[in-house]
Amino acid sequence: MPHTAFSAANPPTSICLLRTSALGDVTHVVPLIRTLQTAWPNTRLTWIVGKLEHKLVGDVPGVEFLVFDKSAGWLGFAALRRKLAGRRFDALLHLQVALRANLVSALVHADLRIGYDKARSKDLHGLFVNKRIAPRSGEHVLDAMASFLEPLGLKQSRVEWNIPIPNSAHEFATTLLPGNVPTLLVSPCSSHRVRNWLPDRYAAVMDHAAAHDWRVVLCGGPATFEREFGDAILSACLRKPIDLIGKDTLKQFLALCQRAALVLTPDSGPMHMANAVGTKVLGLHAASNPNRSGPYSDRRWCVDRYDAAARKFRGKPAAELPWGTKLEYPGVMELITADDVIERFETFRNNQAGAAP
Repeated sequence: MPHTAFSAANPPTSICLLRTSALGDVTHVVPLIRTLQTAWPNTRLTWIVGKLEHKLVGDVPGVEFLVFDKSAGWLGFAALRRKLAGRRFDALLHLQVALRANLVSALVHADLRIGYDKARSKDLHGLFVNKRIAPRSGEHVLDAMASFLEPLGLKQSRVEWNIPIPNSAHEFATTLLPGNVPTLLVSPCSSHRVRNWLPDRYAAVMDHAAAHDWRVVLCGGPATFEREFGDAILSACLRKPIDLIGKDTLKQFLALCQRAALVLTPDSGPMHMANAVGTKVLGLHAASNPNRSGPYSDRRWCVDRYDAAARKFRGKPAAELPWGTKLEYPGVMELITADDVIERFETFRNNQAGAAP
């Protein structure tokens, strides 16, 4: 079926979406899914997703999930190939440009294969697609993914997540964070370690919040590095926060976010998870541009030192760099001071007080 024929009266029978990682990026795919389901409720949607990421979004209703376990090496490819054997889709949305994802896409048989424009392609991405999205600069990653709808004749006019959170996760969060105490949830680690801030500066902000009668919670994954990083923060804290590092699941983290007034985090998966459930985010940006990869819904509370980083490490303003340039240099996050973050926290706190009835 040619893609020009797709319409409300003649929708595609099946669409495959390929985005295996990472946590933040898969949250950006969910609004695209919602748009497809609204426009074409009878179209079968299949999403090839990573093993960890499946734990976050794998219960989104109306979607068939095929889990790709990259840690299994070629056995992971073989397992996915068996799941796709004999299947053909009307369209593939190839939402990832990494070499591994390109190889995964070769397992998907589809008449229409939509991929990124040339400027945003790499690792031979163009060899695995036959239709490209329109070239654009200056847009958020979520909007770039939404543009994959355009070759299908659709447009994303509403951004909606509604990632399911089980009752057990809400019970977990309510037990640990009872009542209506204003809560600062701190998720200090990014998988890109150079994006991580300094432990003593986290501690200074957390102590400031606690001194103003905020409940402070420290979260993180089970990795050894995150535990060690959290311990460095705790050792610098004068007022000890609730320590939940390694103690919550992805779904429980979503529920914890919903009970928090504000989440403090660098550019990371938890940033976008918090945003997806409607919690405000105090994002820390120097290595990355918040207008491209910050919290999609509201970036008012972010600290933005991306331009300062561009001038220091590239010798030019950020506006002169190609869109999407990452400035992941050692020491880049030192451009953000504790006072910078406390100022954003205080502005948020005052705004909340002014909005209260």
